[in-house]
Amino acid sequence: MLHPCLRCGACCAYFRVAFHWSEADASLGGVVPPELAETLDPHRLVMRGTQASKPRCVALQGTVGEAAHCGVYERRPSVCREVEPAWESGRPSAQCDKARLAHGMQPLAPSDWPSIAQPA
Repeated sequence: MLHPCLRCGACCAYFRVAFHWSEADASLGGVVPPELAETLDPHRLVMRGTQASKPRCVALQGTVGEAAHCGVYERRPSVCREVEPAWESGRPSAQCDKARLAHGMQPLAPSDWPSIAQPA
């Protein structure tokens, strides 16, 4: 089964992606590519493209709602790692739902995850 996020990408084209500057500093163990970030304030960076009036992370590849993925998935910021798709772990996600609805998609449902037991 194709992971629902690989058909979505809505969160990457809806939210500002802000994180501590150290996540892009390799000398401190940071992994986020610094060329993909810009300064938000003295303590935080943002992924380029996510401060726009119509945000779209520079690392997002593909078409939202059809086929989309993170081009730096293994090197993405912690805030991206913390986003939980709705029902992937058996619980809703208001953040996921909000982004999907903003892009004209229905929220994910338990049935989108075959590993989740369905009520009888």
